[in-house]
Amino acid sequence: MRVILQKDVANLGGVGDIVRVKDGYARNFLVPRGLAVFADERNVKHLNHQKRVAATKAEKELAKAKAYAARLEDNPITVKRQAGEDGKLFGSVTNRDIAEVYTADGFTLNRRQIVLSEPIRELGLKSITVKLERGVEATIKVYVVGE
Repeated sequence: MRVILQKDVANLGGVGDIVRVKDGYARNFLVPRGLAVFADERNVKHLNHQKRVAATKAEKELAKAKAYAARLEDNPITVKRQAGEDGKLFGSVTNRDIAEVYTADGFTLNRRQIVLSEPIRELGLKSITVKLERGVEATIKVYVVGE
């Protein structure tokens, strides 16, 4: 008997998979517990429709994330900090500082999305990676200047 899995089932498959199982296993275990539904023509059509809708939604979200990444890359920011004569900062610039500057410019950016291996402690131009939704990454430019 063929069934469509509604939830992940160990050693059988994941959500949306159409699998062949023994009749008793399907009728007595999978279907009564809501883990699967029978794979009749109506349910298969409904599953295919749901997959198409999900794929369309994912494409739209990916396009939106890529457009947002392009906007971020086109808007470099400047962070002012006090620095010594040799270009070393008194303190540092962290991902929180960068997120605050972008938020002030009208972007919605979380500090956890900004990838810094260590805080910035020197004057100059830095290229920083920002991880957005759906695996989209943007490389932003941060100018650190002295006051």
